[in-house]
Amino acid sequence: MRTAKFNIGQVVKHRLYSFRGIVFDVDPIFNNSEEWWESIPEDARPSRDQPFYHLLAENEETEYIAYVSEQNLLLDMTGDPIRHPQVRDIFEVQSDGSYQARTVDLH
Repeated sequence: MRTAKFNIGQVVKHRLYSFRGIVFDVDPIFNNSEEWWESIPEDARPSRDQPFYHLLAENEETEYIAYVSEQNLLLDMTGDPIRHPQVRDIFEVQSDGSYQARTVDLH
């Protein structure tokens, strides 16, 4: 099993498609439905045995949740904030613009 390249709270961008997002969860290997897997064109399907990232994603038109293989992600170096409406539910924005996962109180 490989170590994930990206961490929760990092802003990444897709290497082929024009969207970016913030990592909010990581699966060490593919962990989605077979239907989702088969919806990817066969010639573009990534390997299952790599980390997959759950992103609060956005493009120029909308915000959504994305599930992306590590091989298709690059670190986003723009420094632009993520506008996804769920960011503040999961993260605290730090003074330097980075994102820190909120702590959860367990009772």
